[in-house]
Amino acid sequence: MKKLASVFMALALVAGIFAFAGCGNAATSESKVYKVGICQLVTHDALDAATEGFKKALEDKLGAENVKFDYQNAANDSATCTTIVNSFVSKNVDLIMANATPALQAAQNATATIPILGTSITEYGVALGISDFSGTVGGNVSGTSDLAPLTEQADALLELCPDAKTVGLLYCSAEANSEYQVKVVEEYLAGKGLTCTRYSFADSNDVSTVTENAASNSDVIYIPTDNTAASCTETIGNIVRAKKVPVFAGEEGICKGCGIATLSISYYDLGYKTGEMAAQILTGESKIEEMPIEYAPATKKYNKEICEEFGMAIPDSYIAIEA
Repeated sequence: MKKLASVFMALALVAGIFAFAGCGNAATSESKVYKVGICQLVTHDALDAATEGFKKALEDKLGAENVKFDYQNAANDSATCTTIVNSFVSKNVDLIMANATPALQAAQNATATIPILGTSITEYGVALGISDFSGTVGGNVSGTSDLAPLTEQADALLELCPDAKTVGLLYCSAEANSEYQVKVVEEYLAGKGLTCTRYSFADSNDVSTVTENAASNSDVIYIPTDNTAASCTETIGNIVRAKKVPVFAGEEGICKGCGIATLSISYYDLGYKTGEMAAQILTGESKIEEMPIEYAPATKKYNKEICEEFGMAIPDSYIAIEA
């Protein structure tokens, strides 16, 4: 009997050990909930779509229950971007997504350790002051770029407005990437014999006055991927439509609001790609310091309503923007 009791005690002890080990495995196998801070500069279609795509990709890759988003909008104020990203740093989030250049600049200044992914950034070298930018930022920063082929945009403008002699370049002077795009397009069109004039506004308060001036003195207007312009398309549209001056836009959201056509990327797809990169970083699959900037292909699109209003025939190679 004593031997039998000893056997039962031994079996009970072994079972207890395995039960304890099982509990330990269950605890360690629980999925981590990742904290992701999203700083978006301003509300408009392009940035909204990028944020939506980013969140969807992370939920697809990691599971919606395993990601907690802290989304904050800076209402087009760079100082607010700084406040937002500093709050993310104090909360010790696992990753920061910076949507638009001022958000990226603020995030880079706020932390050198938390991974930062930019999206809707035109040119990282310009945005971050990197003179010898080679495609990989290094450190704790990477992301995606919304830079469409600028000379191809200029060619598309000429294709649709072949009789144009004067081009107004309408943009926000406070946005470094807008300055960069305008410079490239200006030099290219000037080389084609067109007269280009810059019409820049400092912020949304100047948009109406500057657009009136541009529309009164230009055969066609070019607007790059510019966040301030994107948030003021109704104001711009009312002016250019009244004066029958076509606008070629650097991205679809601006085109939808006030333009005739664009050579643009899908911001949702761009955001989705950024989310895929985030998943690789969070799971340890990739190191952010080794990740090059990713790009998206561009597509020719047109605004059917405004083109019909202006009596413009659009080549079959352009796709109508959905209303």
